[in-house]
Amino acid sequence: MSLSVFFQPIDWDTIAPIEGYNSLQLGNLIDAYVKNFPDLESEDKPHLALMGVLEDRNSIGQLGSSKGPDVVRKSLYSLSSGGFPLKMVDLGNILAGETIEDTYIAVKNVCEELMKADIIPIILGGSQDITYAQYQAYEQLERTVEVTIIDSKFDLDEHNTEKTSLHSQSYLNHIILHEPDYLFNLNNVGYQSYFVSHEAVSLYEKLYFNAIRLGQVMGKIEDSEPAIRSADMVSFDMSAIRFSDAPGSAHVTSNGFFGQEACQMSRYAGMNDKLSSIGFYEFNPSLDHRNQTSMLLAQMIWYFIDGFYARKNDIPFIPKNSYITYRATLEADEHELVFIKSKKSDRWWMQVPYFGSRSVNERYYLVPCRYEDYQVAVRGEMPDLWWKTHQKLV
Repeated sequence: MSLSVFFQPIDWDTIAPIEGYNSLQLGNLIDAYVKNFPDLESEDKPHLALMGVLEDRNSIGQLGSSKGPDVVRKSLYSLSSGGFPLKMVDLGNILAGETIEDTYIAVKNVCEELMKADIIPIILGGSQDITYAQYQAYEQLERTVEVTIIDSKFDLDEHNTEKTSLHSQSYLNHIILHEPDYLFNLNNVGYQSYFVSHEAVSLYEKLYFNAIRLGQVMGKIEDSEPAIRSADMVSFDMSAIRFSDAPGSAHVTSNGFFGQEACQMSRYAGMNDKLSSIGFYEFNPSLDHRNQTSMLLAQMIWYFIDGFYARKNDIPFIPKNSYITYRATLEADEHELVFIKSKKSDRWWMQVPYFGSRSVNERYYLVPCRYEDYQVAVRGEMPDLWWKTHQKLV
């Protein structure tokens, strides 16, 4: 079945300028579904596929976000190529289905087929409950998945975990409780403590998930990179960016990431060798001032593309002379922690040993980490990230 059945073509006249695009603008370089659906099966198939999702019925206070994709396209297509060898298509928009479940099924099926073809879907929402459909696309992969959410809140109902209806502020319940369970880890980057209850933080700790406060990475955005590098999928809530930089969201506040930090995190996502899908959600053009948010979101996608074409292919760790191995012994016992640093990118990983029946080729789980985690181990202390990963593996 062709994926074209899920999509509505782009209305080119509402997006493109009258004079058209020059040869170096993305609007001239992206193969967009205007008349003919892009070819996804040829030998010269694309690396990336943009797709809009015109759905916001399960949003909380964010009606209007379904109109975001075409507004973002207008900004994105006006940007110039960064000199990367772009092979990218725009599949058009998934219309809201007769029921919202129909929309979720369409997103799931499209993402699943794209990932099978080794094409990365870039999802333009729409409300963030679509993240659940993005996650469901991984169900047939028969392996565990790591999810990173960039958000000022936990979209989680910690008081009603069993019976919560699905919406943009409860979709994490459905990811966590989904059967079959293929969620290995969940990272939240940028949460603001006054928006998150103590019970929600306790639940994250109980499940050994990783939650990083906004204050931990403000001014040192590179500390967010390992949590983004560990992800198979990323969901970015635009309200995680401060109002002064991105006013076009109903839940945005005066605090949050700066625009350049959002772009840097998007580039980290693009550079992540294992990442296979990304979604940008909660942009509401009806609240945007002078198209400031749509342009920032377009620039974030540009940086994601730039990061993708700057991938270092650090994994697997071959050849061995491309990496440096460091060892640290803890003071409390004789346990040795092993760290690996890539000579290609200067990025760090920790080895966390598997326990139980594993093949000789799967003795360790490699966790993206920071140089600071190695420094902690050198002082004889156990890094929190090692301990959380160890507990999940046990």
